Amino acid sequence: MGDKQHPEAGNSKRIQRRKVLGGMCMVGMAVPALAPATGRAQVPDPESLKPPQVNDVLVHAFGDDAGSVIAVDALAADSKQIFAWAMDPASGMVRSGSRLNQVVLIRVDPARMSEDTATRSINGLVAYSGVCSHTGCDVTDWNSEFLRFQCPCHESQFDPADGARVVGGPAPWQLAALPLKDIDGHVGVAGEFEGRVGFQQPGLSPFGI
Repeated sequence: MGDKQHPEAGNSKRIQRRKVLGGMCMVGMAVPALAPATGRAQVPDPESLKPPQVNDVLVHAFGDDAGSVIAVDALAADSKQIFAWAMDPASGMVRSGSRLNQVVLIRVDPARMSEDTATRSINGLVAYSGVCSHTGCDVTDWNSEFLRFQCPCHESQFDPADGARVVGGPAPWQLAALPLKDIDGHVGVAGEFEGRVGFQQPGLSPFGI
C-alpha cells in the first residue's frame, strides 16, 4: 500500500511558493541592474522610469517577441494576458526602469465590458497595471473558468472586463487602468494610469502608499 501525503504537506508547499514569489517581486523592485563589465550599479535613464506616457506604444515585455510593437489586432478574445512595456516611438526608449511601469494587456469580449472599461479600450484590448495591489507581485496567472486575472502570491482576482475590480482575495483595490488608442495600427497609450499604482503591504517598498 503506497504512502499517503499528509494534507498539510500540500499547503506547506503552496505557502513556500508564495513566499518565494513575493521575495522575487521585492528583489526585482529594489535591486538596481549591474553593468556586466564592471559589476557596478547602473543608473536607469530617467525616461525609462517614467510611467506610460500619452502617445507611447506598447511593446512585448518578454519572450521571443520582447521589444516588438503590439498590433491592435493582436491576442485572441478572453485568452491569457500578456505583459507589456510602454515605449517612446520617437526615441525607442522602453519605460522598463521600474516594475511599477509593467502593463498587462488582454482582449475582452466587448459584450462583457462595463461602460467605463469600453471607453478605455481599443478593438477589445484593455490594459492595466501588472502589479498586484496587495503585496506587489506580478499578476501573471489567469483563471480561464471565470476569465479573471489572478495573482500567484495570495490568489487575489481581478475582472478585466469591469475595470480590473477586485473579485476575490486580499487585494485592497483594483488595478490601475491604462487608456488605449490606435496609433498607426499599433496599441498606443491614450492617457495616464487611472487609479492607484502600487501596493498596500507596509514595509516592503516605498512605492505602495
